[in-house]
Amino acid sequence: MTGDDRVQRLTRPDGNTVAYATTSGRTPTVAFLGGFRSDMTGTKAVALEAWARRTGRALVRFDYLGHGQSSGRFEDGTIGRWLDDSLAVLDQLTRGKLVLVGSSMGGWLSLLVARARPERLAGLVLIAAAPDFTERMLLEGLTPEERSRLQRDGRLERPSQYSPKPSVFTWKLIAEGRNHLVLDRKLALPCPVRLLHGQSDPDVPWEYSLQIAAHLEAPEVITTLVKGGDHRLSTPSDIARLIATIEELAT
Repeated sequence: MTGDDRVQRLTRPDGNTVAYATTSGRTPTVAFLGGFRSDMTGTKAVALEAWARRTGRALVRFDYLGHGQSSGRFEDGTIGRWLDDSLAVLDQLTRGKLVLVGSSMGGWLSLLVARARPERLAGLVLIAAAPDFTERMLLEGLTPEERSRLQRDGRLERPSQYSPKPSVFTWKLIAEGRNHLVLDRKLALPCPVRLLHGQSDPDVPWEYSLQIAAHLEAPEVITTLVKGGDHRLSTPSDIARLIATIEELAT
C-alpha cells in the first residue's frame, strides 16, 4: 500500500474501527468502494490515490468491517453493515459532491449509497458491478446440497481464485442481503452513470452490466465492454480507461 502511515481509523458505534485514507484536493471527491474480501490496498485503489495526488483531487478509500485493516470478523459482515460503514465514511469524512467508484460488490454498495444520498451524487462509475449477487449469483450457483449445508451450518467455504484462503459465505449475508436488493425495481439516480465490464470476467457475466443499465433511470447511462477484460480490470490500460471515465464525470 502507498502511504501506510496515512491510514486513519473511524470508530463506529459498536467499537469497531474502519480504516481509511484520504487525499485532500478539489471536489467532487472520488470515493472508492472495493469488492467482496478486497481492500483499499488493491491496484485500482492505489492507482486512483496516486492520480488524485498528482492532479489535486480529493479522494477517500477505506475498508469495510472485517476487510483489510479495519477491525471485526469478516463473517460478521453483511451488506447492510458494509453500507453503514460506507455511509459513515462519506458522511463524516467528505463534503460536497461525490463521484462513487464501485468495484464488484462495491458497485452494489455504490448503488445503495446513491439511493440513500442522491443529493450528493455527481457521478457513478461501476466496475464489474455485482448488485444483488448474494441472491442472483451466490445462492443460484449453489447445489441443493450446498444450499442445505449453508442453511444448516450458517456458513459455507468455497475455493477462491484470488486467495489461498477459501471464500466464506454466511447464511446471514444472504438473508440480510434481501433487505438491500436493487434490481427488483427501477432505480432513479440524479447523475450520469458509467459501467465498465470485462467480457472475459469469470465471476460476474458481462451481460449483468446490461441488466443493471436497463434498471437505471439516470440522465445518462453508458456501458463499456472490454473485450478480453477480466473481473478486476486493473491492467495499465484498464486503469487509464477508469481514470479517463472518472475525469469525465468529475469536472
